[in-house]
Amino acid sequence: MKKCRITVMRVASYPDLSDKYENPQAHPCDMQEGQVFIANGWVKPEGLCLSAWESMSPFVLALSHGGEGLYEGWMKNPRSAMISCNDGFRPVSFYIEALEEEAD
Repeated sequence: MKKCRITVMRVASYPDLSDKYENPQAHPCDMQEGQVFIANGWVKPEGLCLSAWESMSPFVLALSHGGEGLYEGWMKNPRSAMISCNDGFRPVSFYIEALEEEAD
């Protein structure tokens, strides 16, 4: 099983939707573009949002076990995936790539 690098590529925000539908949040999301996490196999990296992990963990599982060409090869790098978290108010896009380094 391999390690996977998870990079925050884009942090979006839809304040019009938040204002209309969401209860006020004291600390809704602290992901920063360029932030990097390393998943040791299929283990959630410390500091990664649980909601984001739940969206991406099937892809990390597949990639860490050698999966390639997810969704019929839509990615240029067959050992990668671009996944967004499921927060409809503040979606974050993550680039996930399998590394050559073995998981502990």
